[in-house]
Amino acid sequence: MSTDTAAVTHTEHEHPSDAKYVQIAILLAALTAAEVSTYFVDIGPILIPALLVMMVVKFFYVAAWFMHLKFDSILFRRFFVAGLILATVVYCIALTAFEFWSKG
Repeated sequence: MSTDTAAVTHTEHEHPSDAKYVQIAILLAALTAAEVSTYFVDIGPILIPALLVMMVVKFFYVAAWFMHLKFDSILFRRFFVAGLILATVVYCIALTAFEFWSKG
């Protein structure tokens, strides 16, 4: 065995600038405003799909940028995406249960 210690290499990534975080915060604020506006504006039958899409987009941006998943291992991203898919499926199942099976 060699007495030399193996150098551990870390993959460094360049952190985004403050301006990028401000842009993402503005995008998240705009999406939140759009979600809140659905309470006041009747958009008809596309209400639930629109809210679900906005929810997924906001989750993606928060997890990817503010939780730094964009720069982490692909394994962590897969766990978060699997959780997002599972949560969306459970929510849709519960929503259909209340919508279709509760009318007496």
